[in-house]
Amino acid sequence: MNMAELNGRPVIPDDLLTLALTNYGHFTSMRVDNQRVRGLGLHLERLVRDCRAVFGADLDPEKVRHYVRQATSDLTGSFVVRVTVFDPAVELAHPDKAKNPSVLVTVRPAADLPLPPLRVKSVRYERDVPAVKHSGLFGALHARRAALLDGFDDALFIGPDDRVSEGGTWNVGFIGEEGVVWPKADILPGVTMALLQQIGQQHIAPVTLADAQGMRAAFATNTTIGVRAISAIDDVPMATEHPVLTKLRDAYLAIPGERL
Repeated sequence: MNMAELNGRPVIPDDLLTLALTNYGHFTSMRVDNQRVRGLGLHLERLVRDCRAVFGADLDPEKVRHYVRQATSDLTGSFVVRVTVFDPAVELAHPDKAKNPSVLVTVRPAADLPLPPLRVKSVRYERDVPAVKHSGLFGALHARRAALLDGFDDALFIGPDDRVSEGGTWNVGFIGEEGVVWPKADILPGVTMALLQQIGQQHIAPVTLADAQGMRAAFATNTTIGVRAISAIDDVPMATEHPVLTKLRDAYLAIPGERL
């Protein structure tokens, strides 16, 4: 199922040299189920917003949608589409010249939901330009690697103030005494998080590592994993079953999605 198209045509290796060598761009990933995407409008809004921030250029969301539809029209079932926006002509010494973004659409298989719980390791790390979903993932992947080498499934980022922010490629939420708690921190605002924030009693508040480990439950969330329970934060076990967690998971899976 893996495939790639750039501006609506099949990719050739030379098309990707700039992305591989300079890696200046932004993206969004979205799970497609039966040609529908939960939060499609939010994904397109993110691409438009980030294109202005990264390139100072306007991006036509309908053109992006056309490229995605064209690349996936023959596919059925569930899969993940990533839309990466970058300028193939940009040079490492002159990112100021990156003003003509192109649209790369790639497709990969999707896992069946729900996924098994995660064991996460706290790692001190803050993303660069956290509000933009940019393609610079080295720091996040380095933290994930450290967690995996220590026997965990992923990393949970902790800032210098000892406050929880997010995970390697996902937002984190907690279930406390008064419902769902989202960490107050500089994070990438996820589309799936935005959808979940419309369900039930929720609030945003600072969450320290100790606070997180004392919550009734915790979960990771993004477009590819939905709502995924966290079974441990460092050496502290967390409950993987809770009525609010079940409500969030069921409500998310029930969202019909928008047609591509």
